[in-house]
Amino acid sequence: MNARRWWDLIVVGSLLVLVLITLDGTASGPAAHVGAVLALATIGLAYLVWGRRMLRSPNASGSAGDSGFDLVAFPVSARLFQVTLIVACGAAAAFDPSLATAQTLAFPILWALAPSFSGAVVLSALLAFSAGLGLWVGMGRTSDAAVQAAAIESISFVFALAMGTWITRIADAGTAQRRLVEKLTAAQEELAVLHRDAGSSAERERLAREIHDTIAQSLTSLVMLTQRGRSELAALPGDTSAVADSLDLIESTGREALTEARALVASMSPVRAADGDLAHTVTRLAERFERETGIQVTLGLDGLGGAGTLDRALEVVLLRCAQEGLANVRKHSRADVARITIDRTADEVTLTVADNGQGLGGYRPESENGFGLAGMRDRVGLVGGRLEAADATTGTGTVLRVMLPTPVPVAMPVPGLLPATPGGRG
Repeated sequence: MNARRWWDLIVVGSLLVLVLITLDGTASGPAAHVGAVLALATIGLAYLVWGRRMLRSPNASGSAGDSGFDLVAFPVSARLFQVTLIVACGAAAAFDPSLATAQTLAFPILWALAPSFSGAVVLSALLAFSAGLGLWVGMGRTSDAAVQAAAIESISFVFALAMGTWITRIADAGTAQRRLVEKLTAAQEELAVLHRDAGSSAERERLAREIHDTIAQSLTSLVMLTQRGRSELAALPGDTSAVADSLDLIESTGREALTEARALVASMSPVRAADGDLAHTVTRLAERFERETGIQVTLGLDGLGGAGTLDRALEVVLLRCAQEGLANVRKHSRADVARITIDRTADEVTLTVADNGQGLGGYRPESENGFGLAGMRDRVGLVGGRLEAADATTGTGTVLRVMLPTPVPVAMPVPGLLPATPGGRG
């Protein structure tokens, strides 16, 4: 049963019992009965008009407290309901002293409507005073009536404080437990992501080894056999130019396939930032890229020196973006020179991967349908960064720029030492 139904049952049931107590009473006259019933009806009407609308619906969540009353969205309704409860309870007790028992309903509602513990104490004190004043009036306005009313309300107030404090502590403990469960659930989800990423990384490394040890070796053998076949063909008499052209084509195709296989192995093999600082890791990445592709890579890593250590999450994002940027250079740019620079200011670190190739042409990042830049944009977004890809202002080449805030604005798990995502601009 949701909070709204619980409160409906409590309020309606309590008011019906109090009405029956009033109607069965013999000490008061008809006028007092009417006044007492009207006071109780006022409480019921206030609940329908102000109280019930503050209760969250069964599917709502977030802003309402554990009691179900949304004090943030309905502050005026809360205040009007509080005032009505306090005044109506006092009036009911003035018409019929037996209706001082209405406090058993009013005290819990006021505690639920209070924005804080101290606020609940103040509201309870005001209710006790109002009910005590009503009792004094209802019992004849004598000195004895004043003593009795003070004694009754003192006991009621102390009991309300004790019960309210106990319930508040239970509610606080429940809230703390719920938060711990939420944190545990979030930690489990992050752990599952890390396990999945670690499994993906291990599988990529395994595939890279398999490609290197099987397909790449077979292609190397194919190129060598073609070269041997050409040498043997040269020793044969007659016109063998057609066969030589076929062998040249086989060798050229084999070399291209071997280059692609080696580049694929390079992109799937992780460069581990844990082996050294980010500057050394990026330097090794550039050196290996030069060996695999023949594209010259220059570096400008001044932003990594003398400005303090970067957050671990940012280092991993910068490394993966550098890998993906070079992968795009290899696959799409037709460049012979590339440059990686990392600049840093007080509140931002910027990675730039530029080349002197053919540029983006008709490509636009928002129309991409591949995984390279899309995955990079998602990775950058996790740490509150931005990614830009555009033609170079010099007229030739492409500039990929990644801007990350320092420090990381939100907590995030380090996304593992994963290889760059294969793929490119589309």
